[in-house]
Amino acid sequence: MAENLKNKEIIFSDEDPVESSSENENVDSNILRPKSFNEYVGQEKIKESLSIAVKASKKRDEALDHVLFYGPPGLGKTTLSYIISNQIESNFIHTSGPALERPADAVGLLSNLSSKDVLFIDEIHRIPKSVEEYLYSAMEDFRVDFITGSGAFAKTINLRLESFTLVGSTTRPGLLSSPLRDRFGLSYHLDYYHEKDLGDIIMRSSKLMDLKMNKESALEIAKRSRGTPRVANRLLRRVRDYVEVKNIKKFNTKLINESLEIEGVDSLGLDRLDRQYLRIIYTNYQGGPVGIDAISASLNEDQATLSDVVEPFLLKIGFIIRTSQGRKITNEGAKHLGLKLTSNGQEKLL
Repeated sequence: MAENLKNKEIIFSDEDPVESSSENENVDSNILRPKSFNEYVGQEKIKESLSIAVKASKKRDEALDHVLFYGPPGLGKTTLSYIISNQIESNFIHTSGPALERPADAVGLLSNLSSKDVLFIDEIHRIPKSVEEYLYSAMEDFRVDFITGSGAFAKTINLRLESFTLVGSTTRPGLLSSPLRDRFGLSYHLDYYHEKDLGDIIMRSSKLMDLKMNKESALEIAKRSRGTPRVANRLLRRVRDYVEVKNIKKFNTKLINESLEIEGVDSLGLDRLDRQYLRIIYTNYQGGPVGIDAISASLNEDQATLSDVVEPFLLKIGFIIRTSQGRKITNEGAKHLGLKLTSNGQEKLL
């Protein structure tokens, strides 16, 4: 458990302690994280809706309705949860679905919540079914019923809870059960960002990192950020490392290209794995269709990584399509590799 006195953030995790080499990244992330809706860039409709809901709950002196955020990783679900906690001036308790292994974990966590606390559960779809069932009454009636003893000595204990706000985050909303999903009063889908918004995020982050960034350079990074703020800030840190080592004072597009080419990120934001994915479909399977199992085996990569990390962006930019028979590369995807699809699907160099 780690405790942070600002907003009394409490974090429960089943992960190992972070190595010192990545601590600077975490410090950067905390510095760059917006603290209010005004600082948060993008997702305007969601911000407006959340802002109204938060103000209304404060006016009535009630806990905010339970909130569900879903969408691809890195779009700001955790950040919005922090902002909610900041705006209603409450404690922020952060845990994850896999960390709640047993019902006792959930009961202990819920019983220690204070009035109007924000309980954030990341990857909520990974909560075990036995634990999830305890959340039903907790979310709806702010109570938990659990059984002690067994047989003739069994009895039900009713534990009253303080009114709290559960904020769930998931990248796989289809895996949420209907009883759990229906108990969220507010549900929001976060979509990929426009390049302009990403450029604004990079400009804001560069100021916080004391970097002299111009808008043209910020947009160059934004083009490679896959529509994702987390990727944008990660690429900005890599550019920062490059300019510090090379002792360069001014940013320009050539510098951005040089630094990110070292990272294997091309002009559209595709990395080495993305290009390998496309090339496997094109070369080994004549452009497809091919099943995800075969692609996973060919690349020696986990299927979940391909379906959750690689494919969403390639689908978004139209480089692949999904059919009932499997994945197919499009003409645009082949062209990006410097190749071309013929009418019978065979490869042909441009």
